Amino acid sequence: MPDDGKAVRWIEVAEEEAGQRIDNYLLARLKGVPKTHVYRILRSGEVRVNSRRVQASRRVEAGDRIRIPPVRVAERESDVPAPHFKLPVLFEDDAFLAIDKPAGLAVHGGSGVAHGVIESLRSMRPQARYLELVHRLDRETSGVLLVAKRRPALTALHEALRTRAIDKRYLAAVGGRFRNLLQRVRLALEEERNAGGEKRVRVSDGGQEAETVFRRLARGERFSLVEAELLTGRTHQIRVHLAHLGHPILGDPKYGDFELNKELRGMGLRRMFLHAASLALAHPITGEPVRIESPLPSDLARFRETWIATT
Repeated sequence: MPDDGKAVRWIEVAEEEAGQRIDNYLLARLKGVPKTHVYRILRSGEVRVNSRRVQASRRVEAGDRIRIPPVRVAERESDVPAPHFKLPVLFEDDAFLAIDKPAGLAVHGGSGVAHGVIESLRSMRPQARYLELVHRLDRETSGVLLVAKRRPALTALHEALRTRAIDKRYLAAVGGRFRNLLQRVRLALEEERNAGGEKRVRVSDGGQEAETVFRRLARGERFSLVEAELLTGRTHQIRVHLAHLGHPILGDPKYGDFELNKELRGMGLRRMFLHAASLALAHPITGEPVRIESPLPSDLARFRETWIATT
């Protein structure tokens, strides 16, 4: 039910929620309230933490009591509970879990998508106090996706990503006969938007550092299968690096070979052949080694067996 906007609310911050900025904490809980209104009630002092006014940048601590003034939440289509998508769990403990994300499902709502993985997961687990995405996958990419269940785990995993301490491997089928068994690509990437507002990424000397290691696993007459090891995590990094090499990912609707993509649909490939196959990391709390693997989905496995020979 939408908030009737008539009552002051009091919330106590749980231990696993500590460390978030107060603005982000409120935005996550006041669904349907415009962001501008959330910042207005912060600036005006209507939001109080332990009876004191706070800045938007103030980070909440376990045990903080937060006063939220009466706010009316508009009932919108996006306020409908998220559907329960099929989200196989590859790994789970008290700190985090790993989802085997299916292709075609966004990791979160927005940009015309009402609900994604994280909204569905929260809907299926209403008792969970904390569920946050650790990283993202493109909508058409399948495979391993991490979700933190505690704030300390999220912070540790973000640091591990920043310092390249997580080994991330993807499988991609590409056009052409990939020549090298091993190829390291260092090409800076820059984001841009076209006249319609669509985001694209291109190779640019003025962009951000981006590095990928490719290993050829199989090669047929027309297509190759490669493993991509991400050493940085830029938007569309694997897709743009491969397209720049002249080996676009099969089925890629943004950077691929569009005429070939039409042919591929008749060959049984109806989506982008990019799969997040494995993650290896130190556990964010215990430090123990963890390896999480996602098998190649059946549609991609069939295409590989039919069209890409093993070398």
